[in-house]
Amino acid sequence: MKKVFNKFYLPDFLCSKKLHLPFPVVHGIFAAQAKFEAVANKTVNVGLVQLSCTGNPTENMQKTTAGIRAAAQKGAQVVILQELFRSLYFCDVEDYANFNLAEAIPGPSTDTLGALAKELGVVIVASLFEKRAEGLYHNTTAVLDADGTYLGKYRKMHIPDDPGYYEKFYFTPGDLGYKVFATQFGKIGVLICWDQWYPEAARITTLMGADFLVYPTAIGWAKTQDAATNEEQYGAWQTIQRSHAVANGIPVVSVNRTGVEGEMQFWGGSFVANPFGRVTYQAPHLEEEIHVETLDLSGSDRYRTHWPFLRDRRIDSYAPITKRFLDEE
Repeated sequence: MKKVFNKFYLPDFLCSKKLHLPFPVVHGIFAAQAKFEAVANKTVNVGLVQLSCTGNPTENMQKTTAGIRAAAQKGAQVVILQELFRSLYFCDVEDYANFNLAEAIPGPSTDTLGALAKELGVVIVASLFEKRAEGLYHNTTAVLDADGTYLGKYRKMHIPDDPGYYEKFYFTPGDLGYKVFATQFGKIGVLICWDQWYPEAARITTLMGADFLVYPTAIGWAKTQDAATNEEQYGAWQTIQRSHAVANGIPVVSVNRTGVEGEMQFWGGSFVANPFGRVTYQAPHLEEEIHVETLDLSGSDRYRTHWPFLRDRRIDSYAPITKRFLDEE
């Protein structure tokens, strides 16, 4: 049975607030972990702000700051915003006028968010359209610490160019490398949207000492797609990020926008996965949501000890990964 939402066909499982994916419960394999229970838990409360946007950047900033306040009231220590939250997702078209949405980083938005971070005592991870110089732009995420300090920025490394996602028209690929930000509430590994599909990015960021990975995102379903395609795409999107959690023994937080923009239904579905890929929270697909999830950062040690993927990496054998393709050229 299919249901219709603003002309977008959704299967029944996407019309509920939770996506119930099968996840086998294995008894006994973690029994030896009991000896780790004496280790003090290290937790952090992470706020996910999933919103719809309008064409008015001022309204979007006001709505987002209200969402940050709501997350802080719920106990958030770190608040993650969706990709390019100040505007509609303008990369659905190639339009030179959209470059007017860009700003310096640090700049007006980081000033506003830094003051808010200091007032509320929270870390804010904010995705912005950066104007680096005349004619040079990046898709960038800034991090503001809980005392309002601007800690720096990560520039999106992987830039897509597909129907509805013409990002290469706007964004120069990142040149700062992968980044981990040492905040008052933990070391945050920041990646952005299309980076989600690349295990290399998650691995490198993990190896830099991140306590958890975050992915500000803007992704959705095209109006022309059927329910089966929508289900497959969302499943793939969530699965690849859950796999980063498993492979690296690290929590993953992914925050997407929702709402209809042009020919796109952004699919929301922001979620949190624990260090073994189990989804501990998932937002609704078609509704705005402010949620706070507690991450147990001590869990990484337990999972990595009993599933020692990092121990068994054969780093001496990975040189071929730097090739575009392993042919004779």
